[in-house]
Amino acid sequence: MARAVSETHGEILAAAARRFAVTGYRGTSLQDIAGEVGCSKATVLYHFANKEALLAELMAPAIGVLRDLDDQLTGLTGAAAQAAAAEGFVDLAVRFRREIAVLRGEFPELLCQPAFAHIQQISDRLRDALAGNSDRPGARVAALVLLAGISEACAEFADITDDDLRAALLALVRRAVEPVEAPVPHPPTTEDKDS
Repeated sequence: MARAVSETHGEILAAAARRFAVTGYRGTSLQDIAGEVGCSKATVLYHFANKEALLAELMAPAIGVLRDLDDQLTGLTGAAAQAAAAEGFVDLAVRFRREIAVLRGEFPELLCQPAFAHIQQISDRLRDALAGNSDRPGARVAALVLLAGISEACAEFADITDDDLRAALLALVRRAVEPVEAPVPHPPTTEDKDS
C-alpha cells in the first residue's frame, strides 16, 4: 500500500535531520535521504525542490522562534536584556536540539543559504543582549562563548533530559555572564526641572 503524501513528506524531513546530524549537510545527498526513507530520489524531489528547500523547511520552526526572541529583545538593555537573552536562547536551544545538531560544524557555510537570511544579524543582537549591551571585551567574549557552548551542549548531550539540561545551562550562564551594573541616577539638573 502506498504511503500518504504527508507521511512521506514527514519521513523525508526526519531522515534528512538524522543524516545531516551524522554526516553533515554537505556530506548528505538527496540519494542518501531517499535510501533511508526507502523511496526514490525523484520522490524526495517531488516533496522538496532541492536540498536547500529541505533544509529551509527543517529549520523554519527554530528560525521562527529565534526571530520571536529577537523581537522580544528589542528595547531591552542591561540586566533585563541579559536575562531575556539567556532564558530565551537556552529554551530555544533545548527545544531545537535536533536542528542544532544539524548545524554543528557547518554553521558559517550554512549561513549563506537563503533559509538563514538575517540570522547573522539576529545572532549579533542576541550576543549583544547577553553581554548586557556592554562594550566591555570581557562581556562580549563571554556572551559569544556562551552562545556557542549552549549550542554545542544541546547537540552533544542527548542523554540529558530537557529539564536537567535547561537548569544546567541557565546555572552556567548566571555564573559566566558579567553582571550589568544599573546606571547611577544623577541628581536632576536645572534643565531637567525646566522641561
